[in-house]
Amino acid sequence: MDITLINKIILFPLIFLAGFVDSIAGGGGLISLPAYLFIGLPSHNALATNKLSSSIGTTISTLRYANGKAIIFEVGIFSVIFSFLGSFLGAKLALVIPDNTLKIVLTVLIPVAATFILIKKPIKKDNKIKNLTHTKTIFLSSFIGFIIGMYDGFFGPGTGTFLIILYVTLLSFDHVKASGTAKIVNLASNISALITFIIGGKVIFSIGLPAALFGIAGNWIGSGLALKKGSKIIKPIMLVVLLILLIKILYDII
Repeated sequence: MDITLINKIILFPLIFLAGFVDSIAGGGGLISLPAYLFIGLPSHNALATNKLSSSIGTTISTLRYANGKAIIFEVGIFSVIFSFLGSFLGAKLALVIPDNTLKIVLTVLIPVAATFILIKKPIKKDNKIKNLTHTKTIFLSSFIGFIIGMYDGFFGPGTGTFLIILYVTLLSFDHVKASGTAKIVNLASNISALITFIIGGKVIFSIGLPAALFGIAGNWIGSGLALKKGSKIIKPIMLVVLLILLIKILYDII
């Protein structure tokens, strides 16, 4: 499938913006997926091609966070493992529980999460997980992975943002390490979905690969700013992502 020059002018900057936002606070899919749909891709092809560009971009930001020592792997690995189980169960629940039920719950929880971000005091940057034994750390990281994986399997939008919020809340990470650690969970789920879409023949590489270059640029610049500026840039962008998510959910409900 070919796209016109006008469509490219619309799509590529939006993919850059999505990569930039996603690398800092998660939620890039709230920008990139509608962009693919806007230029006329069928829903399944849009989902699949979006996974291609987002997976490549997320790989870049993950490597940059890792290089900046902003990923707590002992947490991320357990979150990854249990997110697969949670995602499977979430997908099963999606077949039973009405989608609108979760959306209504989220319209209450999102303002609560936004309020928490606003009032939460800054946390000093270091590699220690505050006041937690190794056992509690493993349990909480597994719990976070399971809960967010279930959410991702059931609904999905804002997964990375909610991961960051839980890492800050339950494990007392500073926002940079929360964002960095969330990336390896996002990357694992993205690659898993991408493989499925490639096998199903739904990825349009002629669009996804050029778009991925813009996603890479956005992820590179965004992760660099996050490492440099910390919560000063992460918190405001997280609030914007939550606002966009809330608007989208209210629009879907109405």
